[in-house]
Amino acid sequence: MAGFDIDRVALLARLRLTEEERARFGGQLETIVAYVDRIAGLELGGLDATLHGHDAGAPLRADAPVPGLPLEAVLANAPARIEDEIRMPRVVE
Repeated sequence: MAGFDIDRVALLARLRLTEEERARFGGQLETIVAYVDRIAGLELGGLDATLHGHDAGAPLRADAPVPGLPLEAVLANAPARIEDEIRMPRVVE
C-alpha cells in the first residue's frame, strides 16, 4: 500500500516503537488499513442501516402488573414488624 507510514501512525497514537516493533506492527497495521480501504470502497448506497445482523426483537417482557404474595404471608416470615411493615435492624448510625 502506497503512502502508509508506520512512524506517522505511531506519532498520532503516541507510541514509541522499537525497530523490531516497527517491522512487526508495520505489516499488521498495513493489512488493517488495506481492509479499511476495501470496506470504504464498497457501494452501500441502496442498503438500509442496521444495528444487528439478526432480528434482535424486544429482549424484555412486557411491563404488566403481576399478583404478589398476600401481605400476611410475607409478614409471617418477618423476624419483627411494625404494623404492616418489616422491621429491619439499623445498619447506619
